[in-house]
Amino acid sequence: MEDKNLGVETLSEAALNRLGYMLDNLECGWKQLAKAVAEQPQFCCSDKELTDCSIKVLSPHGSPGRYLLALLADRRCSLAFLLQCLKKIEHREAVGFLTAHVMEQIGITQQPQSQRVPEGGAMVLSCRAVGPAELTYQWFKGKDELPGGSGPELMLNPVSPAHQGPYICRISSGDKYIFSNWAHVRLLRSGGASAGPGSSSDISWETTEVDTPDAGPRQMGDCCATDKVALLMGNMNYQHHRQLRAPMADVHELTNLLRQLDFKVVSLLDLNWQEMHSAVTEFLLLLDRGVYGLLYFAGHGYENYGNSFMVPIDAPASYTFKHCLWVQDVLQRMQERQTGLNVFLLDMCRKRNPNDESIPQPGPLRVTANIVFGYATCVDAEAFEVNKDDLSNGIFMSFLKKRLMEPEKVTVILDKVAEDMGRCKITRGRQALELRSNLSERRALTDNIQAPTCQVTASTRNLQWAIAHVIPQSRCLQFECGVKVQLGFAAEFSNIMIIYTRILETPKDIVSCSAQLSDFTEGPEVDLKHSNQESLREAGSLLLTLDDIQPVEQPRLFTRISALQRLKKELSFTVGLHYKYANLDEDLLEEQRVTVGKPLVSKLNLHEPRLSPASSSDLQMSSIMGSSSFSESFRANLSDSNLFSIGPASTSWSYSQGQVESPTHTGLKNEPEETTSTEFLESEEPPAIKSLPSSSSEELPFKFSNLPNSI
Repeated sequence: MEDKNLGVETLSEAALNRLGYMLDNLECGWKQLAKAVAEQPQFCCSDKELTDCSIKVLSPHGSPGRYLLALLADRRCSLAFLLQCLKKIEHREAVGFLTAHVMEQIGITQQPQSQRVPEGGAMVLSCRAVGPAELTYQWFKGKDELPGGSGPELMLNPVSPAHQGPYICRISSGDKYIFSNWAHVRLLRSGGASAGPGSSSDISWETTEVDTPDAGPRQMGDCCATDKVALLMGNMNYQHHRQLRAPMADVHELTNLLRQLDFKVVSLLDLNWQEMHSAVTEFLLLLDRGVYGLLYFAGHGYENYGNSFMVPIDAPASYTFKHCLWVQDVLQRMQERQTGLNVFLLDMCRKRNPNDESIPQPGPLRVTANIVFGYATCVDAEAFEVNKDDLSNGIFMSFLKKRLMEPEKVTVILDKVAEDMGRCKITRGRQALELRSNLSERRALTDNIQAPTCQVTASTRNLQWAIAHVIPQSRCLQFECGVKVQLGFAAEFSNIMIIYTRILETPKDIVSCSAQLSDFTEGPEVDLKHSNQESLREAGSLLLTLDDIQPVEQPRLFTRISALQRLKKELSFTVGLHYKYANLDEDLLEEQRVTVGKPLVSKLNLHEPRLSPASSSDLQMSSIMGSSSFSESFRANLSDSNLFSIGPASTSWSYSQGQVESPTHTGLKNEPEETTSTEFLESEEPPAIKSLPSSSSEELPFKFSNLPNSI
C-alpha cells in the first residue's frame, strides 16, 4: 500500500467504528497495537494518551480502540503500516476486515478471455480494472512473469506453440492486489481443430475420441459458474493401516488438470482426523451461490448402508464412523452454500465395515439437481493401485485424467471413464466405476466462470485462496566470511514445500562451501536423512523437477518440508555455512537463524478445531466465533456479501464451544482396506497409469513464488 494518500483517515466512520470494536479486548487489542505502531516514533503514544484510551471504557459507548485509531489518523498513519502492525500482533479478524475493505477499491471491469488462434497469427489478451490511481498490471504465463507484460493488454505476435498455456493478470496498487480469471491460449490445428490442453506425447489416448480435421473448435458447456473451487486430499502414510502409494501422484495429476480449468485448488497430503475436518470447513467457506465445488479423496475408506466414510491417517486399527469423515454430511453442508455443482470423486474402497453397525442419520438434504458422485469402484468392492513405481497413478485416476479436460457434461465424462475401464482387460471384472447423479443441467467442469455481480466477493475469494498458497520470497544471506547464499522456495502441494540453498558468491581463498539447513520449528515433518540433498529425488520430492524451480546454474541442496498444516508458529530454521580456506585443513561453520513466516496452508491453522455446524445459521455463527482462519474473517466482514449476517464479531480465539471430542480407540480389528491385486502386478497388459508431470513450465499451475509475501 505505497500510495501515501491512503491513510487511516480515509476509512469511513463505520469502518473505523468496526475496526475499533475489534481492538477492544485485552489479549490481542489496542494495547498490543499501540506497542506495534510505536516502532515508528511519530506514532508512539504518550502515557497520557494511553490513559485517555483506557478511560474510554467508562463511557457507555466509549471505545479505546476507536480512540487509538483517531490518534493514528491525526498523525497521518498509512493503511499499509496499520495493516502491517495488525499482522504483527496476529489480529486475524482485523487483518481480514481491513484487507477486505481495501480490496473494495480495486475492481476488474474486463476479464481476459481464452482464445484459440492459428499458428503465426496475432492475439491480444486484455484485462482492465478501476480503483486507486496508478494501478499496475503484471501478466503471468503459468508461474512465470512475462517480460514486458506490464500493461492492461498483452500482445502475442506471432503466436507459436510456446505461447500455449494459461495466462493470468495481477492488478496492484501498492500492497493491494487482485487476480484476473485464467485465460487459456491454444493453437488451432490445420482445418480448425484445437490441440486442446494437456495433450502430450507422455499420455496415451487410445480410448479417447480423436479430433477430426473438420471438427470446429471445442465448445464450452451451456452453463456458467460464479467460481470453481476444489479440495483434493490424498492419504498415504497411515499409522495403523497399510501404506498407500498412488494418492500423491493422483492428487498432483488432478491438481494440474483442474487448474487448467480455472479451478482454485487446495491439494493436501496425509491429513489426520482434525485436519480433514478443518480442511473441509475451510473448503465450504470458499463456496457460494453458483460456485462449482469439487472434492476428491484418495485413501482408505468404507461404505455402510449407503453412507461413505473417508479414513484419516490417524484412524485406529478398529475405526468406526466416529474416526472418519462422513461424505454425506459434507454434501449436506455443501448444499447449504447454494452451489451450482457438487462433484465428489472418491478413490477408495467401499467394502462394508463389519465393526461399525451404526447408521448415522444426516440432516435433510435439499432437493437440488446439482450432485454428482463418481466412485472409483462399486458397492462392497475394493479400489486398487498398482505398485509399479513411485509415480504410478491409481486405477481410477489413470483413466479419469484422460477424459477430464473434455468439454462434456460431468456425467458424460464419468460414463466414458466407466466404459474405458470396462474395455481394459486388467480392470474388467475387478474394478468398475459407479456413477450416481441427479444432475439435470448440462454442467461441465470446462464451463466458463461468469463475471460476478459482486466484484468484492469474488476478489476476496481470490485472496482467500491465495492466502493458503503464498510461499516465502527468495532471499540472499550474506555471511561474515564473504560468502553469499541464496535461499529459495517452491510449492509441491498446498502443505508441502521445498527449500533450497545455492552459493552465489565465494571469496577466492575459500576452496569449498555448502549451506545446510537444520533445527526446524516443531510441527512440520522434516526427514533428516533426506535433508540437504543434491537432488530433488534424494530429498524425497518425486514430482518437482529442477525446471519447476529454476534452471540449474550452481549446485544446490534441497530439503523437503511436509505436513505444514501442523505448523503452529512461524517457520524458522538455521542456515549453517560449512566452508574451508585453502591454507587450513579444518572446516569452519557460520550460522544464521532465518524466519519465513507461515507458508502455504499453515496460515489456516488446520490443526485447530472448528465448529461443525448443522445449519446455515450455525455456519454463520461458526464464521464469526469459531475459526481462526483468514477466510472466515473475510467472509464474516464483507458487508455486501449475502452469505453471513453482520453482527458484533468476537475477538476471542477460544475453541471451547466448538471442540469435538477426539476419536477414541477400541480394541477391535477392522478389516476393510484397499489391497494391491497380485493379478494386476502379473498382468501382461498393465494399464497406462504412469504419472508423467510435464517438465516444461508452460503447463505448470500458477505459483506465488514471484509475488511479494504480503499476507
